[in-house]
Amino acid sequence: LLLPSPSQCSEHSEDRELRVSPAEEMPADGPGEEEPEQLLLPWDRFSAWLHCICVVGFDLELGQAVEKTSICYLSFPDSNSGCLGDTQFCFRFRQAAGRKSSLGCFLDHFDRDAPVCLKKDQGHFYGYVYFRQVRDKSLKRGYFQKSLVLISKRPYVAFFHSLLKLIAPEYFEKQEPCLEAACNDIDRWSTPSPGKILTLPIMGVVMKVLRIPTCYDKPGTSQLVLSTPSDSLVSIVLPTIHEVDLFRCFYPVFFHIQMLWELVLLGEALVVMAPSPAESSDTVLALVSCVAPLRYCSDFRPYFTIHDSEFKEYTTRTQAPPSVILGVTNPFFAKTLQHWPHIIRIGDMKQTGEMAKQMKVKKLKNLKTLDSKPGVYTAYKPFLNKDEEIIKQLQKGVQQKRPSAAQNAILRRYFLELTQSFIIPLERYVASLMPLQKSICPWKSPPQLKPFVQDEFMKTLEKAGPQLTSRLKGDWIGLYRQFLKSPNFDGWFRNRRKEMTQKLEALHLEALCDEDLQLRIQKHTEVETVDLVLKLKDKLTQAEREQLPVRAGTLAKLQTHIESVILTLPEDLQGILHKPVSP
Repeated sequence: LLLPSPSQCSEHSEDRELRVSPAEEMPADGPGEEEPEQLLLPWDRFSAWLHCICVVGFDLELGQAVEKTSICYLSFPDSNSGCLGDTQFCFRFRQAAGRKSSLGCFLDHFDRDAPVCLKKDQGHFYGYVYFRQVRDKSLKRGYFQKSLVLISKRPYVAFFHSLLKLIAPEYFEKQEPCLEAACNDIDRWSTPSPGKILTLPIMGVVMKVLRIPTCYDKPGTSQLVLSTPSDSLVSIVLPTIHEVDLFRCFYPVFFHIQMLWELVLLGEALVVMAPSPAESSDTVLALVSCVAPLRYCSDFRPYFTIHDSEFKEYTTRTQAPPSVILGVTNPFFAKTLQHWPHIIRIGDMKQTGEMAKQMKVKKLKNLKTLDSKPGVYTAYKPFLNKDEEIIKQLQKGVQQKRPSAAQNAILRRYFLELTQSFIIPLERYVASLMPLQKSICPWKSPPQLKPFVQDEFMKTLEKAGPQLTSRLKGDWIGLYRQFLKSPNFDGWFRNRRKEMTQKLEALHLEALCDEDLQLRIQKHTEVETVDLVLKLKDKLTQAEREQLPVRAGTLAKLQTHIESVILTLPEDLQGILHKPVSP
């Protein structure tokens, strides 16, 4: 069963510029909604959160049954997992080549101020699964087995797992009408705009997301939100929309957290072997998030099966393993992936007291097919010296039975400071590649960024390196050299270069708006004036399409300039130039 997706709204797409939703369809957030919110059509708000909802049932003759093969296999725990009861986990899969959402560009507006790690995933979908397996003698197999799956472009792990806890039990009891009601509730939600506090009614209860982070937030800060009278109606409060419990996930490999941070930072090939999809997906998501606020730019699969369409691509032995983090549960992978350089074996997370046994890194040659003990198997030698202080601090917390939330906060802060110490020298050097503002001339193309020169950057580390903010010693230079070869650096630098280029375009546009165009066109011919109008129109279109970071009122001012220049031309030309330019 595939429920509403963006494609169902494509028939309305031509009306988008003309139609404004009536007041009763607007969410109850009061005034202040941004203009694009008012142009949303039926199912647009649903599509801003979800691509579709899938119900995957297990048929004794057919096996898992749903339209997309990859989704159906990923929606069920491997038969070796033995997941009785209710299980929640997450998977991720590639978007089909050439497929684009009809609402993609329109809804990108709401992603503009999101941190890079919370933007919509352009090339992949996430699947959030609620799987139920219970004994049922009336069924031929003796078990009821079904999964409810939310498919989304958004990496809102904590939010969608909480949403499923509300929807799935109701669905298993009341079937399809329950899902229809849930979809209608979601289509009345506000869009997930960064910086907003969201109060979301769903199936008779109210979820409150304290705040979706923005790219302008100081990393590591939590927003204190005052309660309001309407909070008496709130059933569930979510302090985070996306974060996983780092301490719980890393507990089985506690002594190796710093080395794992290096492996993720460098985009090394990693496989997590776990006893269940829940533990597999949680651990992979924790690994990916440990380099925040840096975005992990390689591929990662929180739950990966032998039926995945990329199985051959990721398991072939004719080449080095790709830059990817795989989470698996099938013992078959222990043999298939034994040539991978870094393997994490996770025991049952419910078992405690295993910490002392995990201190040594295990050699890959000791990894046996089925009877291997939990631990980290790798020949990797970390660039940085081990930080004993964080280990002692967290160990003390375990002994004193410190609350898990506090342990999680300590570990998240540690990873954040480590990543920031590493990234700040790169940020400082890249900022120096920006041309001076005084070099921007309104009548010339914007100046280009200077190139990134690795040797020049390395020279800056002597006086302005991570030693200014981190107590850790070690081969920082070696770590940077390796990082500059990684997909994470490539993705980070592409994003920074795009931001800086857009800033230059915005400054150029503002400089144009400050010019006296009427005075300038007096010295120009009619043909040159028409050319100027067309170029200004192109600038305006680019600024709106790319959402350039211009000062408030700049685009309106530019539009006024264009209108005033057009009015100086003959009437026949005015009529032509007033026609909208196709994007």
